[in-house]
Amino acid sequence: MPRLYSPVPLATGSMLDLPASAARHVQVLRMQPGESVTLFDGQGGEFEAVIERMGRSDVSVAVGRHDPVEREAARAIHLVVGMPANERMDWLVEKATELGAASIQPVLAQRSVLKLQGERAQKKQAHWQAIAIAACEQSGRNRVPLLHPVLGFAAWVATLGSAAPNETAKLLLSLSLAPEGLALALAGPTPSEFLLLSGPEGGLTPQEEALAIEAGFLRASLGPRVLRSETAPLAALAALTLRG
Repeated sequence: MPRLYSPVPLATGSMLDLPASAARHVQVLRMQPGESVTLFDGQGGEFEAVIERMGRSDVSVAVGRHDPVEREAARAIHLVVGMPANERMDWLVEKATELGAASIQPVLAQRSVLKLQGERAQKKQAHWQAIAIAACEQSGRNRVPLLHPVLGFAAWVATLGSAAPNETAKLLLSLSLAPEGLALALAGPTPSEFLLLSGPEGGLTPQEEALAIEAGFLRASLGPRVLRSETAPLAALAALTLRG
């Protein structure tokens, strides 16, 4: 049964005109009145719905029973990434959503190949949010991770005083073979929330790492191999979210 996201809050017993993207999906699948879809609005759980009317460009459904099922990770992982270039960031957002990231913050670091500002950054943010929604539809997640606006690295660090509670574990993926960080987090009692920072192609500069350490981050190594900028955060995310 197709799963579709609705930006409009859902309620059992209501009638709903599907948003344009969801309506196109139903039409591409050549579904007919009387057939069922699953809807979710990001507020928790999902709803059964039955197609009532198919127009040329619009689809109306009757919203049925709510199922409070959740498929979220046991701990909230907030991912902060130095944006890799081209389609690699698209791929990172898709896979991070499937793995259970609670939010994704793109940052513009000194070594970032992808330089985004102004209207172009806003369009990319909307594009990545749409990728996250599609990944939730595919993976069964009922809560959509938030794609934050693009920030410069120093500007993002400056937000940490109010954005990251003291009990949040802060991990910096570093090219140094640091013994602490990820290994320590996996060995002992695990916090319920993580802030996971990963750099762009070439990694963070020593100055940026120093800023992160000053903000309370622990260096974390993923081993002796050098992973791509889109691979490293996903490896750490999988280790943290798939742990029982």
